[in-house]
Amino acid sequence: MKLPLIDGQGNAAGEIEADDSVFGIEPNLAVVHQAVTAQRANARQGNAATLDRSDVRQASKKTGRQKGGGRARMGTPSSPTRIGGAVAHGPHPRSYRQRLPKRMRRLAIRSMLSQRAAEGGVLVTGPDVEFDSKTSVMSSLCQAIGVERSALVVSDGVDEDLVRGTRNLQNIQAMPAQTLSSYLILTHDQLIMTEAAVRRCEAMWAVEIGDADEEDGDA
Repeated sequence: MKLPLIDGQGNAAGEIEADDSVFGIEPNLAVVHQAVTAQRANARQGNAATLDRSDVRQASKKTGRQKGGGRARMGTPSSPTRIGGAVAHGPHPRSYRQRLPKRMRRLAIRSMLSQRAAEGGVLVTGPDVEFDSKTSVMSSLCQAIGVERSALVVSDGVDEDLVRGTRNLQNIQAMPAQTLSSYLILTHDQLIMTEAAVRRCEAMWAVEIGDADEEDGDA
């Protein structure tokens, strides 16, 4: 798989060879859906809570006679049918966490990287491109590269200058390759990667052809 190489002015500067098992597989969208769903569920705090009848601070005495009052049998003020009463079948704090096997998480990331590469959404910066901590410099660089909507700028490890330079840019997010996820790739239209970041992705997620076929079959 060949990825386009660009210079600081956004011009084509050649191509680099990338591992087909990371950037050139057939995307497994079913696994991507499971991975994104699990990641979104794991981000939920799960602290929604309502009061049931035992939690409502109300008098427990029956409010009226059972018969002869000309009204319905009301029961206690904590009844869910009364104003100020409890909530019937309401939510309570719980964990929404979903466990996804490691092989499925890896396959989902490779699938999204491959899909973005097939769409032409993966650009690799050349050695002459230097990230700056100034927002204006990074804004000009993103415009020159051709960022139209949203983009992930991926480096090998945390680049403090890159983080500061993109912090105030709308729809631009700096991200080390080590923390990439299928959800982040899905929610950004372009990936702007350094060559070191590409090699890091290959080191973390590349598999042998036989192992890749086995993972696809398991998924």
